[in-house]
Amino acid sequence: MISQVTAGAKQSCNGASQVMARLGLVLGVVALVGASKARAQDLEPRAYVDTPVGMNFLIASYAYSEGGVSTDPSLPIEGAELQLNNFVLGYARALNVFGKSGKIDLIVPFSQLSGSALLEGKPVERDVTGFGDPLLRFSVNFYGAPALSMKEYQSYRQNVIVGASFQVTAPFSQYDTSKAVNIGTNRWSFKPGLGVSKAIGKFKLELSTGVTFFTNNNDFFHGNTLEQDPICSVQAHVSYDFGRGVWAGVDGTYYLGARTTINGTSENNMQENSRVGVTFALPVNKHVSIKLYGSTGLSTRTGSNFSTGGIAWQYRWGGGL
Repeated sequence: MISQVTAGAKQSCNGASQVMARLGLVLGVVALVGASKARAQDLEPRAYVDTPVGMNFLIASYAYSEGGVSTDPSLPIEGAELQLNNFVLGYARALNVFGKSGKIDLIVPFSQLSGSALLEGKPVERDVTGFGDPLLRFSVNFYGAPALSMKEYQSYRQNVIVGASFQVTAPFSQYDTSKAVNIGTNRWSFKPGLGVSKAIGKFKLELSTGVTFFTNNNDFFHGNTLEQDPICSVQAHVSYDFGRGVWAGVDGTYYLGARTTINGTSENNMQENSRVGVTFALPVNKHVSIKLYGSTGLSTRTGSNFSTGGIAWQYRWGGGL
C-alpha cells in the first residue's frame, strides 16, 4: 500500500515537473519570440532619407511596453503577460558609399523584463534585467539620394528614394540557460530589407519590407534546441513636415511567420499580426531633437498584443553642421 502511494506520488511529481518544464519552455519561447518580434515590429519612419555625409548621431531612448501574450492552448496556462522597460543607446554615421548616401547604425539595448502566468490557477513569475542583443545595421540609398556635403544638401529636394539595408543582431548579451526567460536570445539574426520613400509637398510616403532569419539556439533552457522560422515584415508610414524640423507621422506594420520548433517538435505559434503607431519629432536646437512615439496592436492571430510608448533624445554633430 505504501509502495503504491509512493509510486503515485512519484508519478504526480513527475507529471508536475513535466508541466513546469513545458511551462518554462513556453515562457522562454514567449520571451524570445517577443524579443524577435519587437525587432520585426519596430516602427521606423524616415529610415531611408538623404543625410549629409559625415554627420553623426547619438541616440538615447526609453520605452515601456505591456500586454497579454498567448501561449500554447494545449497547456493549462492562463493570463500570461509581459512588461518591458527598455533603454537603448545608439550611434549612427552618414556615409558616402560609392557616390550614394549610406548610414551605419549601432544599437545596444538594456532591458528589464517581467513575465507572469497562471499554471493550474497558481501564479508563476520571472523578473530579469540585463543587456539585450546589440544590433549593427548598414543601409544605402541606391536611387534618388546621392552622397552630399552640407552645402550641397541645402539645395537638395527629395523626390523618390529607393534603398536597401542589412542588419545583424549578435548573441553578446545576458543569457542564463537554466532560466526559461532571458533578455538575450543566444543566437544570431540577419535581416535584409528594401525601402522606398516618396516626397509629395510636405508629405512623405514610405514603404519598406524585410525578412529576419535566425540561427538555432542549441542551449535553450537546459540544453534544448530552439529553431525559429523567418519573420517577414512590411511597414508603411505617412508623415507631414510642419517646418523648422518639426514633423509628425502615422505608422503601420504587418508581419508573418516566426513559428518555433523545440527539439524537432513544431509549436502552434506562427505570427500573423499588425500594429499601428504615431511619431512626433521636435527639434530643440540644431544639435538636439526629441522624438515621442507610441504603438499598439491592431490585429493579432497569436502572440503578443501589447502597447508601447517611448521617448528618444538625439544629438547630432559633424558633417559641416
